[in-house]
Order: sequence, then structure tokens, then C-alpha cells
Amino acid sequence: MLTFPVIAVNEAKTKYLFDNRFGTGQSTLDGILRATDILIAGKKFVVCGYGWCGKGIASRAKGMGAQVIVTEVDPMRALEAVMDGFEVMPINEAAKEGDIFVTATGDLNVIDKKSLTKMKSGAFLANAGHFDCEINLEHLALISKKVTQVNEHVREYTTKTNKKLLLIAEGRLVNLGAATGHPASVMDLSFANQALSIEYIMKNHSKLSSQVYDVPLNIDNAIAKLKLSAMKIKIDKLTEEQKKYLNSWE
Repeated sequence: MLTFPVIAVNEAKTKYLFDNRFGTGQSTLDGILRATDILIAGKKFVVCGYGWCGKGIASRAKGMGAQVIVTEVDPMRALEAVMDGFEVMPINEAAKEGDIFVTATGDLNVIDKKSLTKMKSGAFLANAGHFDCEINLEHLALISKKVTQVNEHVREYTTKTNKKLLLIAEGRLVNLGAATGHPASVMDLSFANQALSIEYIMKNHSKLSSQVYDVPLNIDNAIAKLKLSAMKIKIDKLTEEQKKYLNSWE
């Protein structure tokens, strides 16, 4: 039971639309490239999960010339992935196709023994969504007879059927384990949310009960305006006539 008010910064638009999508999208690919120096173009790139992180990863992989496959459990997100132009299929089918696999679900055992045993030799495995449990490392060890540290960030698992599966950054967050995380120019949005949300609680704590609140919309919008200003970008403003027109609808 909460004994103080909390603001869910992760639910702010200026957090998940930018940090999760653009930050994770770029830094995940950065981690994979630093660790492997693999050519992304032409590869079959499997993204497990199509939340905001998954969307960013899929978009960046597609932009680098990969053939992107998405796996999902949520029908709405799966449909969205299809409409975004990606192939969608269950993980056990994608396992036979993929050259690179990235998990971004926030759940555990997304890739397990059943899918690992179906992968082609030389497949790369990476995680971008959670702790080192999205790829079932116990199952990976169970089906393997030998483990070789290829370089600082890549372990090669030789399976009992003589396939080579390459795990990047020990299955931990690949953008931190094999790279340096998000660029500062997208993290500033998230840090602004944290700072301004703390300030909001300090100023309004006497009126807040012990529960979880969304980031106030005026703070979310203020951060977006500050970012645009820092980028020297101007936008239009509604005229009084336009405001009146929009407010006339019931």
C-alpha cells in the first residue's frame, strides 16, 4: 500500500513516444553493431514485442535494410505491426526464419527451448526490453555442449546438434551491455519529466493522496515545447476563430 503520492513518469507521452521508441530503437541497433559488426541489410530481423520499444527497433532495423518479422501476443499490436508493413508470425515460426532476434516485451522466457532448437546456425540473440530473462538462458545452456567467448560482448553456444547460436551482452539490455545507452538528446525529455514531476509533488503534496498519478498534461506539453525551442523549431498557434470553432463541438 502506498503511503505517498507517485507520478508514473514512464506513462508520459514525452517519455514513451521518444525515449522508448527513438532512444531504444537507435541504441539497440548500436549495441548489436558494436558487438558484432554484422551487416543489417538483407538480414531477417525478428522483433519480439511491438510496444513502443519494439516499434522503434523494428523501424530502425527496417531503415537499415532488414526484413523485419514481428512476434506478438496482443492482437491490437500485431494488427498494428501488419499495417506498418511488417510480417507477423508466432515466435516458433519466426525462429526458423530469423538471422537476428531481439526481445522487447518486458516478460520472461519469450525465447525458450522450443524456439531455440528451431533456429538456424549463426543466429544472433539480443534483449532490449527487460532483465536477462526474456531469452531463457537456462534452456540455451541445456541444449548446448560448448560455450565460447567470441569477443567481449558475444558468447557462442554450440548446441548438441552442432548449431552455433550467438548471445549478445549475456542476454542483458543490449544497448547498455554492449553500447552506451540512449543519446543525451533524447534522455533529456525523460529527465525533464522526472525533475518537473518531483517539483509538482513538492508544490502540491498537501492536495495529493497516496496513489499513482499520470504526469499532468501541462507538464507533458511544456516539455515538448521546451524541446522544440531547444531545437529552434517553431510551430503554428490556433487563432481565436479556430479555438471557438473547435470548442463549439459537443
